[in-house]
Amino acid sequence: MSSTSAGAATTPTATQRTAVITGAGSGVGRAVAISLAARGWNLALIGRRAEVLKETAKLAAHPGSQIQIYPCDIGDASAVGVSGRAILAAFGSVDALVNAAGTNAPRRALEVLSLEDYHGMMNANLNGAYYCVQAFLPGMRLRGSGTIVNIVSDAGKQASPKAGPGYVISKFGLAGLTQAINAEERGRGVRASAIFPGDIDTPLLDKRPVVPDPEARARMMRPEDIADCVLLCLELPPRAIIEELIVRPR
Repeated sequence: MSSTSAGAATTPTATQRTAVITGAGSGVGRAVAISLAARGWNLALIGRRAEVLKETAKLAAHPGSQIQIYPCDIGDASAVGVSGRAILAAFGSVDALVNAAGTNAPRRALEVLSLEDYHGMMNANLNGAYYCVQAFLPGMRLRGSGTIVNIVSDAGKQASPKAGPGYVISKFGLAGLTQAINAEERGRGVRASAIFPGDIDTPLLDKRPVVPDPEARARMMRPEDIADCVLLCLELPPRAIIEELIVRPR
């Protein structure tokens, strides 16, 4: 996969931390990128569309933070492998993986959900996260440190017609992946956090069967709220793990 640099074009030093963020073109992924770059993290931004990744890189640009984009369909295991190798070659190591990519479909109820939309959700919400974990976990394991943060959903705790079965299944799976990482890897210095947000005002709302109006969106959380949760998971001392964090609008 091709990459484009933004920010400082220097080689990362031993003291700089590097994060890979999926779904970085908008919403929570973009907010996480902006938050981490402001704190000096180097970033590898993954998403399907190069143009929106470039926008994120421009918004996140910060002195001392190296940012590169990697257009990639994370539902394609071979494409993730190519991007993963390119990221490791560019940055040397990865300290954090934030799986923020996700999608849904307007026709999401069981009686109307198409097989194409179902597989699209599984690829974006679950399979892609698994492929990315497999791309970067071995290096974390070898180094004896690393944090993986999975942006799940409160639909990964309780099914609802609002979310639809495809989304619910994928998010329950992502929660299970988080638990499995901790079960197998905590003794080797790697930790995983699952964040379960309620309603967030992001472009994903435009895929609801009935798109929320501005008044409804105003009552929701903002992507920056979830970015703060990600930061908490990443900045805790290595001796502690936030295994699950549920956050909803007040």
